[in-house]
Amino acid sequence: MAEAKKKEVEEHVEPEELDAERADQVREELGDDAIVEMLREMVLIRRFEEHAGRSYQRRKIKGFCHLYSGQEAIAVGSLRATGDDDYVISHYREHGHALAAGMDPKAVMAELYGKKTGCAGGKGGSMHLYDVDKNFMGGWGIVGGQVPLGAGLAFALKYREQEAVCLAYLGDGAIHQGVVHEALNMAKVWGLPLICIVENNQYGMGTAVDRVSSTVNLEKKADSHQIYNKAVDGQDVFQVYDAVKQARNRAIEDGEPSWLHLRTYRYYGHSMTDPATYRGKDEVQKQRDLRDPIVRLRNWLVEEEILSQDDIDSIDDEMEAVVKDALAFADESDFPDESELTANIYVEWPGEID
Repeated sequence: MAEAKKKEVEEHVEPEELDAERADQVREELGDDAIVEMLREMVLIRRFEEHAGRSYQRRKIKGFCHLYSGQEAIAVGSLRATGDDDYVISHYREHGHALAAGMDPKAVMAELYGKKTGCAGGKGGSMHLYDVDKNFMGGWGIVGGQVPLGAGLAFALKYREQEAVCLAYLGDGAIHQGVVHEALNMAKVWGLPLICIVENNQYGMGTAVDRVSSTVNLEKKADSHQIYNKAVDGQDVFQVYDAVKQARNRAIEDGEPSWLHLRTYRYYGHSMTDPATYRGKDEVQKQRDLRDPIVRLRNWLVEEEILSQDDIDSIDDEMEAVVKDALAFADESDFPDESELTANIYVEWPGEID
């Protein structure tokens, strides 16, 4: 039998940088106060995840726990570009999305701890954060399953003639699921206001993306559906904001869905039980040194004299305190009563069955 031909690895096409004029427009549109708030949100997510990881090691958090550290610019930049009526649906690495959507860190941490004060009453845990008041429709444990649900939310928005969109986050490990492409096809045919945000952190569980994908330029995956697609530097919060803002405008004005490929990197394993032996420490450190999204934004703010180093340190201390308050709240909260095991599962029949 002839030896199978080895797949040639396609070279990455680097995302286009914002030109100087557009970069200035984006920063002026946001304003200094909003940009500083974006840094605060990114630091909050980083500190939250660091402490969540330690709590897992101390067995305060049980089950699965997927940390978001390294990907903060995506959650913060994309959600800064949304409107009040927009919907968000995510995958199971969704702590960062939940916090960037404005969910209470105490309610999020309590949910990780499985406490009744959590955002899902302690019944969802790390993978199923949810807040209907924030239009945050939760993280979903079925790989790729959130995309058709997001298409359904987008369909509802169009049906109601609302000027709003649905953001559906997915990882690079979900891009080959059949339901993802079924949903993309329907989104194009029906002109749904759906924005799919592919968070390519380079590894689907423990497998590098170039080992399983016919192309490493994942934006091309939407070509066959004739959907607008673009590669974006997921470590640059300004690029993320600009790409999602433009996608939102296209969806509302022209009924055009979008597929955005955001290149990023996760600093921890797939989950807390993953030792990540498939990559070296040098690789991770290189990403921290060269592409860390928080360092990039922090350095820009200092260079532009918007913040001083003392201001940066103060933000870090403040976010650390917020997370410690959340930890204390979660620790002191009670677990749900055993009666909650069957709540919201069976319908209470109003009377006798004839």
